[in-house]
Amino acid sequence: MPQRDQFVEELNANTVTIVSGNPNGTYLFMAYDMSAVLDDGNKLRVLPVLGKGGGQNTKDILYLRGVDMGITQSNILRYYNKTGEVGKNIANRLRYVTRLYNEELHLLVAPNINSVEDLRGKKVNFSDIGSGTQTSSQLIFEALRIPIQEVNMGQADAFEAIKKGEIAATILIAGKPTGAFAKIKPSSPDYKLLPFPYPAALQDDYLPATLTHEDYPNMIPEGQTVETIAVGAVLAVFNWAPNTDRYKRVAKFTEALFKNFDKFLEKPRHPKWKEVNLAADLPGWQRFGAAQELLDSSKVQTASQTQLKQDFDRFLTNATPNESAATMSDDRRDALFRKFLEWQGTQR
Repeated sequence: MPQRDQFVEELNANTVTIVSGNPNGTYLFMAYDMSAVLDDGNKLRVLPVLGKGGGQNTKDILYLRGVDMGITQSNILRYYNKTGEVGKNIANRLRYVTRLYNEELHLLVAPNINSVEDLRGKKVNFSDIGSGTQTSSQLIFEALRIPIQEVNMGQADAFEAIKKGEIAATILIAGKPTGAFAKIKPSSPDYKLLPFPYPAALQDDYLPATLTHEDYPNMIPEGQTVETIAVGAVLAVFNWAPNTDRYKRVAKFTEALFKNFDKFLEKPRHPKWKEVNLAADLPGWQRFGAAQELLDSSKVQTASQTQLKQDFDRFLTNATPNESAATMSDDRRDALFRKFLEWQGTQR
């Protein structure tokens, strides 16, 4: 084979694409991190692709030529299974490489809005058409039985629309801190972050979450928090048949991701990587075959145990600030470990 043809063959055989999101959210930064850490020239190339978010990304994974993987939301699979709008048997056509992190709901409202109920009948921005924010927001307000007038625009345009009184609120569901909300000027009188309720109707698909001063120092006073909800982000892939070129490419990426995961916990990688547990299961989804094989291997099990120990040590530091882990009795440590596992379930 001529040298040029061999180069082209190797380049295409070792390149994977990840459809992500826009700079308003977190998907693009996570995809860039994967490229920065894992890209190894012609041996493995990771190409982040700008996307519209979870809803459209799922369609792109299923149908768009050239897309190998994408980041979406954990509730999307259930939604598309229910509606059938992207085809039948979607649960058997999608797989997940790993659960990523929690995406918090950010609700920015005009000064006269004091509760979610106040949005009844008003114009609310659900972000871009095809985004995960749009899909999840529709599901959330339907579950809450609060009818609103949906509008769709980018977050910067939505901020201006709130100022002008054209809309009452804007929603962004993305991993904190988001670029769009971090840019809001300190103590702006034009809008505020509003707490979001967590009723029983939302508890199957969402988790309780908190926004803090450390997340948004310009918007949340020191010592205060804003309660909200969150949905899980997922690195999803089409269910390629084993031994196909597409399967092999994603398998090579998956192996590199798992083996180099510790590098994602270092600066300057996005802080949301610290929420990722490669071994965490995702109810309702099936894991990508190569990822499951890696988890079943002793090497990755050891890495998972190391991650579990690190998570438990962080839990002890926060839960028992006045106790020394080194002098703690075995019974006390065992009791705290059981509490940690219960806590971990609520976080993941």
